[in-house]
Amino acid sequence: MAVVELTLVPIGTQKTSCSPFVAAAYDAVKDNDKVEIRLNPMGTVLEGDIDELFACVRKMQEAVFEAGADRVYSVVKIDDRRDKKASLDQKVNSVMSKLV
Repeated sequence: MAVVELTLVPIGTQKTSCSPFVAAAYDAVKDNDKVEIRLNPMGTVLEGDIDELFACVRKMQEAVFEAGADRVYSVVKIDDRRDKKASLDQKVNSVMSKLV
């Protein structure tokens, strides 16, 4: 399983609010039962097969254009680990277990 964190920044929208664009991007992939999706304050984290995740990134970016952005600046971070099974919860729990 791979983990992708995606931040989409709409440009050329006449407004400073990003939430309508984030909602459009989320709506574009929310029903994909092959991908775990979690919003956070600075982006969206997706977990699943890497090919499925790339397809989601593309759909999400297109959704921002369809919502009215003239330009979309995207930041994609990928953690594609193959030496052991990992998940979103496992990654967070691993750090939390080491806190003093």
